[in-house]
Amino acid sequence: MYERVVRRARGLPPIAVDAGLVVVALVAQLAPFVSGGRDWPIAAYFICVAVSLPVIWRRRAPFAVLMVSELAAAAYTFVPDGPRQPLWYGALIAMFTVAAQAPRWQRVSAVVIIAWGAFILTGSFETAARGALLWTTAYAMGRAWANRQEYVRTLQERARHLERERELEAERERSRIARNMHDILAHAVSIMIAQAEAGPVAMKHGPARTEAAFEAIATAGRDAMAQLRRILGVLDAGGESARTPQPTLAGIPGLVDTVSRVGSTSVTLIVSGRPGTVTPDAEVAAYRIVQEALTNVLKHAGAKTVTVTLDWRDGDLVITVADDGRGPQTDGRGQGLIGMRERAASCGGSATVGPVPGGKGFQVQARLPGAAAEVAR
Repeated sequence: MYERVVRRARGLPPIAVDAGLVVVALVAQLAPFVSGGRDWPIAAYFICVAVSLPVIWRRRAPFAVLMVSELAAAAYTFVPDGPRQPLWYGALIAMFTVAAQAPRWQRVSAVVIIAWGAFILTGSFETAARGALLWTTAYAMGRAWANRQEYVRTLQERARHLERERELEAERERSRIARNMHDILAHAVSIMIAQAEAGPVAMKHGPARTEAAFEAIATAGRDAMAQLRRILGVLDAGGESARTPQPTLAGIPGLVDTVSRVGSTSVTLIVSGRPGTVTPDAEVAAYRIVQEALTNVLKHAGAKTVTVTLDWRDGDLVITVADDGRGPQTDGRGQGLIGMRERAASCGGSATVGPVPGGKGFQVQARLPGAAAEVAR
């Protein structure tokens, strides 16, 4: 019942709520006039109105409303023939609002002024004790309300932050899936095109070469389908494809071997340094960077030789894919090249692309931190 009333009250305009409080406070304040059964001085009625009416402005100027209500209540002591008023409801509402909304200096000033006024005007210890309890309760309720509102605002801000984090995470996941699909499809289609274009030449060299070309096309297609199922498996967490392992460093030799059998491009893999370990994300990034670099060689470079180097330096893995072709025609800002940089950066590494230093051709170089360096960060 209480929660339902509170929800309905929150849906009302603030001015309507405050007007309702004025009416309630005024009715309660005038109750002694009805029960007394006699004619009361007109000044007593005016004072009751003066104590209750300012409540309608309590949100705009809570401290001023409290002072006006208290001054009006104090003036009631000069009306000797008025009915006894045990509570000044408007002033108590104003004290609640000061405690809930006013700045610290106004709250302290209100407490000091109210305490001083009670000491001057109170006629007995019993009255003083009852007044102290009432004012303290109103103030404590106001502070409790303010703390609750602050807590609610904190929760709302945290909820907005978490929602934004979820949106960013979803955006990163979409970007990751898009990069993976681009890399897989571009690589597979490039191999298929290269083999299809070499088909007429293979037919002249006999059935064996022709069968090898068609087998390479089929292998590329099957591999692309398997990898696409693996990537899209994240959209079905309960499916078996979601548990299929991602590409790793161990898959790079097979990738190099596949490309070396396509067309007339010779691909060589060199592993140097003392092999270490990288994080699972870095292993996926390494495989995709090599895959995208080799795809670009097939599509754009027109190269005769390509060298893929996996160099372990101080625990980090430095990947270099260099060819002797003409390089891409996108001045380093193509989707694939940007994707390689993003992959390296996502696991704490970096990637650069450009001409081969001191020679003909183009190279991609990426440095991925080792697992120990990643943990140290």
